[in-house]
Amino acid sequence: MSLTFADPPDFSFASRRSPVVGRRGMVATSQPLAVVAGLEILAAGGSAADAAVATAAALNVTEPTSTGIGGDAFALHYDAAGGSVTALNGSGRAPRALSLERLARDGFVDRLPAYHAHTVTVPGACAAWCDLIARHGRLPLARVLAPAIRLAEEGFPVAPLTAFHWARGAARQLAAAPNGGELLMDGRAPRPGEVFRNPGLARTLRAVAEGGAAAFYEGPIAVALSGVVQQAGGCLTEADLAGHRSDWVTPITTTYRGFRVWECPPNGQGLAALLALNILEGFDPADMPRGSALRLHRQIEALRLAFADTRWYAADPDTDPAPLAQLLSKGYADARRALMRDDRAALDPRRGAPVAGSDTVYLSVVDGEGNACSFINSNYVGFGTGMVPKGWGFTLQNRGLGFSLDPQHPNHLAPGKRPYHTIIPGLITRVAAAAPAGGGVDAAAGSPPSGEALFACFGVMGGFMQPQGHVQVAMGLIDDALDPQAALDAPRFCIAEELSGGPVAVEEGLPETALAHLAARGHALTVTSGHARAVFGRGQVILRDAETGVLWGGSDPRADGCAMGR
Repeated sequence: MSLTFADPPDFSFASRRSPVVGRRGMVATSQPLAVVAGLEILAAGGSAADAAVATAAALNVTEPTSTGIGGDAFALHYDAAGGSVTALNGSGRAPRALSLERLARDGFVDRLPAYHAHTVTVPGACAAWCDLIARHGRLPLARVLAPAIRLAEEGFPVAPLTAFHWARGAARQLAAAPNGGELLMDGRAPRPGEVFRNPGLARTLRAVAEGGAAAFYEGPIAVALSGVVQQAGGCLTEADLAGHRSDWVTPITTTYRGFRVWECPPNGQGLAALLALNILEGFDPADMPRGSALRLHRQIEALRLAFADTRWYAADPDTDPAPLAQLLSKGYADARRALMRDDRAALDPRRGAPVAGSDTVYLSVVDGEGNACSFINSNYVGFGTGMVPKGWGFTLQNRGLGFSLDPQHPNHLAPGKRPYHTIIPGLITRVAAAAPAGGGVDAAAGSPPSGEALFACFGVMGGFMQPQGHVQVAMGLIDDALDPQAALDAPRFCIAEELSGGPVAVEEGLPETALAHLAARGHALTVTSGHARAVFGRGQVILRDAETGVLWGGSDPRADGCAMGR
């Protein structure tokens, strides 16, 4: 079936952008220069995976406020030849010497300070880049990293929104962090349009281009990385770095109105998006037109229920595996949906019992053959800790904030454990006629179904906004038949998930009558505009027409980026 969108086109969005179309490949992300890097690799014969890594590396250069080789990464890859989807978990683990007892001795019992050295987990991005190319790439790593190295050496003009967040990070993290000045110009953040050069990062990327992941996890970079963490009071060691590995894992899925939505499994929070979509599928879409109070109310309530489960069950699967088949069953969704009321908000939902007894950049790439890579890379909170291994030009993440310090919680911190992760890539395929109905994985095969045509390579970055963005954008694409740009431009809401029953940020542009009805149901609302719209995340979408191979791309107006095709 060829793609068709809502008619007439909806150009009421603030950005006034139309979708981008192409046939020989497309890249969408939050920095135009990073898009160009990805397109360069596609033009050189690279695959979607090659272009995704090139784009991610270029984003490290042009948007270090959000991402980098000192953070973590996750990916979903769609293989056009067989219609199969693979998932890569590129998140790092806590240091082997870090435990709840060590934290208690250092005076941390309830929570860690946001930028403390104990929040630094092993950066998983570099290994993820290399592993993704090794399995799904076509070009040498040195060719893939060449555009990012060039940007770092020659410099690039800083984009306006990036400059705004850079200035915030300069005051919040970089000014006080060890070697944070490597990411500043004369002690300050670069201004919009100023050319910023990062020779240290170029040096890092050149080392990886020549020596692969080993050049990052062993040798001079590892010495500097572990050294700066220990200098700041942490306990990450060279042995922690040398022992790191990525994991190829089984993706999780659910069906939604004739489509299949794919996410990475825990320790990521993609589970929340699937749980919410399962609940929402039980309602008639005709009763929930776009922008209506009832649709917004049901979305909010479904996501609150989904978060209640995800915040408990999303933990390191090696130590605390979640009961995914039961959580993602349609029967469990029916039970959770029965807890919802259309006339009032449930502000303190509890996690269910499916068995007896969680700042980032997101990028989307589809190549000319129809292979797709949904890729996300993050430092967590802006520049992460702001700490820079001396002379290497990148900051270290503070992903350890995702751990619970409650020893009874499945996600409690422990040596060598992965934390709850907020970053999630997404994919959507069209359900094949013979595909099994329902959520989860194919019980007979023990793995997700294959042979389904790609519909969308998509994601929305932004902390706990991410599954909320996945649900809102997916429903825009599927229920409303919006083109990708219109789906991204549509005003969003964001639940303050960390607080049970917390307020809901609603974006300026949602109908006032709908907001009044939401308030009457008991939702505490905060209308948000301007730079505060960052809370709603920044998404990218590429759709593929299965009949013609035409690609339709959209890029979030809340960022500096764009979608571009060939």
